[in-house]
Amino acid sequence: MTTGQAHAPNLTKWAWLSIAAALVTIALKTGAYLLTGSVGLLSDALESVVNLVAAILALIALWIAARPADDTHHYGHGKAEYFSAGAEGVMIFVAALLIVVSAVDRLRHPQPLEDLGIGLAITLLATAVNGVVGTMVLRAGRRHRSITLVADGKHLLTDVWTSAGVIVGVGLVAVTGWQPLDSLVAIGVAINILWTGFGLVRHAFDGLMDRALPKAESDKVHEVLKVIAGSYPPGEVSFHEILTRESGRQRFVSLHVLVPGDWTVTQGHDLLEDVETAVVGVLEGADVHTHLEPREDPRSYEKPEPGNVITNDGA
Repeated sequence: MTTGQAHAPNLTKWAWLSIAAALVTIALKTGAYLLTGSVGLLSDALESVVNLVAAILALIALWIAARPADDTHHYGHGKAEYFSAGAEGVMIFVAALLIVVSAVDRLRHPQPLEDLGIGLAITLLATAVNGVVGTMVLRAGRRHRSITLVADGKHLLTDVWTSAGVIVGVGLVAVTGWQPLDSLVAIGVAINILWTGFGLVRHAFDGLMDRALPKAESDKVHEVLKVIAGSYPPGEVSFHEILTRESGRQRFVSLHVLVPGDWTVTQGHDLLEDVETAVVGVLEGADVHTHLEPREDPRSYEKPEPGNVITNDGA
């Protein structure tokens, strides 16, 4: 049996917001770089270009993921979000490489910086835009369990910290006059966004490999099953083969339900309905698959894993 998914909300408006923010910050940061000639500000502008491409990918992924299950994708299209997050991580690696190349070249051929005050003010404005939009997108992603929006929001907020570091570094160049500091700040920016990219790729890989639900969510499933088992006489109802996975916003739970072989079909059906309803009650919108087995049949015990059995032994 399966308990169907709740209707997925349309989250593309948040991707459009990210695209708009990226366009604004690219214009602002590019202007700041052209005014100052700072390779640190150039690195910041390059990261905003990555933000734009990532937001476009997020828009596409969210549109695909929102499509319902069909004849060729029986479990929906939720994994499209992992491709978006993984691609964003790869793009971050490319941006970091470009930043390092630019910074090393500037270390070898230092150039004086100009109009730093105006350039830093423009960058500060762009940083504020990213901060506000990034916070909104991250909250929406967590609220709707969208890895795409969470990745996009984290990337925008990483950009905020990146910009803050660039502003401090370029400001110190203005105060001290030590030109290499500009390039060193850019290299620091590259290292920072590389770490962000690694995290996104790792998370996407986990999702594509059908990683189990987080322990806190799995524990909720186990607790509700313990309550159900405890509502029957000792040894009458138990559960094993309790497996979980997530696919984008979707969560899947499957389990085997063991009952006395002399139960009627109606009794077994009623229990499975109760189990599915209870699991969805603690994991909203989860897709629950149950399999009924007679507890007297040896074949019912061929695959249960240690520690993945729930029963009421009367203790």
